[in-house]
Amino acid sequence: MTNSYMITCCSTADLPASYLAERDIPSSCFHFRMNGMEYDDDLGKSIPIEDFYENIRQGAMPTTSQVNPEQYEAMFEPILKEGKDIIHMTLSSGISGTYNSAVIARDEMLERYPDRRIAVIDSCCASAGYGLLVDTAWEMMQAGVTYEELVSWIEENKKRVHHWFFTSDLTHLRRGGRISASAAFFGNMLNICPLMNVNVEGKLIPRDKYRGKKRVIREMVERMREHAEQGAAYNGKCFLSQSSCPEDAEAVASLVEETFPQLNGKVFIVDIGTVIGSHTGPGTVCLVFWGDGRTV
Repeated sequence: MTNSYMITCCSTADLPASYLAERDIPSSCFHFRMNGMEYDDDLGKSIPIEDFYENIRQGAMPTTSQVNPEQYEAMFEPILKEGKDIIHMTLSSGISGTYNSAVIARDEMLERYPDRRIAVIDSCCASAGYGLLVDTAWEMMQAGVTYEELVSWIEENKKRVHHWFFTSDLTHLRRGGRISASAAFFGNMLNICPLMNVNVEGKLIPRDKYRGKKRVIREMVERMREHAEQGAAYNGKCFLSQSSCPEDAEAVASLVEETFPQLNGKVFIVDIGTVIGSHTGPGTVCLVFWGDGRTV
């Protein structure tokens, strides 16, 4: 089937390169700097994901930068030249300014291609949640949903994507100013795992604190039961991203599949990429699903 438009995204949707290639979804790379070197957030091509997290464990403190307007223009132009319109979803504006860069690029491109359309949508999502939104939009495009219908649907439904996540290492939450140095020290010492989510504004918010991973995993899946469409009868997709803690991710996935027997396929597990991972560090698991609309 030939579509009259294309869906594009950024690397921070944390979707594997093979996934994007198979579906012909162009993406633009964020960037990061680590140990004096500049890298693209290119889904593990420049530096293997495990090597990236091992560097952090050895003390590296990567810093990140967003996609600039020129990069977006370079991604948009070949699609417009082909005579197709674009629906581009960005990383949540609650944690990045890349939405503004995409808007600047859109305006420039529409001056050059006035007969084309570019919708730039703030996903209000991150990592696997952003990925789930892109995945759903792509499937709707394949099913024949029109450009106008899909743009409206994404805007109306994007805040039904729920992200619940925990980390077993509080160092990077302290570094990002989300908790104090003393809270991080005692939290790590006492094995405290905060349960967090992405709020209605697309920002990362701590919600509760639990002692031990087993407890926080149970509570995370309970939040899914509370908020998922149709509760335990949820029959949609479930995505999960993890930063160098595959055993924790498998434990969450196993409990989800046990709790939600009507799930649409197995839990889709992806790596938290280098840019999101620069802020989470290793030891983070994020559970994502379709649910009720975020209100807080």
